[in-house]
Amino acid sequence: MLNLERLRTLHAVSTTGSVRGAAEALHVTTSAVSQQLSRLEREIGQRLLERQGRGVRLTDVGDLLAEHAGRLLQQVELVETDLADHRGAVSGTLTVAAFATAARGLLPPMLHALRQRHPALSARLVELEPTESITRLRHADVDIAVVQDWQEEPLAVPDGLSSTPVLEDVLDVALPTGHPLADQASVTLDDLRDEDWVGWPSDEICHGWLVSTLRRGGIERRVVHTASEHSTQLALVAAGLGAAIIPRLGRGPTPQGVRFAPLLPAPRRRVFALWRNSSTNRPACRAALRALQEAAQRCDLGHA
Repeated sequence: MLNLERLRTLHAVSTTGSVRGAAEALHVTTSAVSQQLSRLEREIGQRLLERQGRGVRLTDVGDLLAEHAGRLLQQVELVETDLADHRGAVSGTLTVAAFATAARGLLPPMLHALRQRHPALSARLVELEPTESITRLRHADVDIAVVQDWQEEPLAVPDGLSSTPVLEDVLDVALPTGHPLADQASVTLDDLRDEDWVGWPSDEICHGWLVSTLRRGGIERRVVHTASEHSTQLALVAAGLGAAIIPRLGRGPTPQGVRFAPLLPAPRRRVFALWRNSSTNRPACRAALRALQEAAQRCDLGHA
């Protein structure tokens, strides 16, 4: 009989594309991955990996077995979920991935509620960009992914995942206090067409949205400064180095030297949660999604 953990290892190599990626996903060493694969090769009597440049790739047999392993692992998760549902126990471990402002604005009250209500459940947070969250979710490295997108630029959600809306977040423009428009009740992108902009690094999902939004507003790309942290973006705004568009979710106190003004029309992003279909009936998953919705309902996103 084939060993389930060795099949899990092969599947991780297939989905991550490398032995190193599989080791990171499974939280083991690369040598442990290689040992598991060698034992699996001996079990079936065929080669599963072959050299490709400096790395390796799966053989045809490896691809075939990895495909079967993926289906088998889904069935195992379904069995485990059904058993947990039968017991009704909110227990075990649960990993939630979330992008930065959701991690700051939603996850602390959610995780606090889970700890208070379900002491047998060990829940943890990892902060990840949405695309990485989805990858780790599909690999079963995380159980729930809190992600974002925009109506104009929807996030591609692969088959096998379920979703539920969490909230709709509004974004405002941040301006230096001495800016001529800083005290306006609202501003438009056309009002800001000559501004330099502070945005996100090019490998983050928000960067593409910002560039597209400015372009739709007739503003050619003028993102002069980039930073992942909103606190850094706002420090650049306060120094008079540009304007920024900042979400309300997870926003801290307005720093000295910065004024927020509503944009018209107001940019809105959709925040939603994803999980694997096979874990839909898992009590821990249901409890976490309920706590997430409650945390969203308590968010005050009503003003700039």
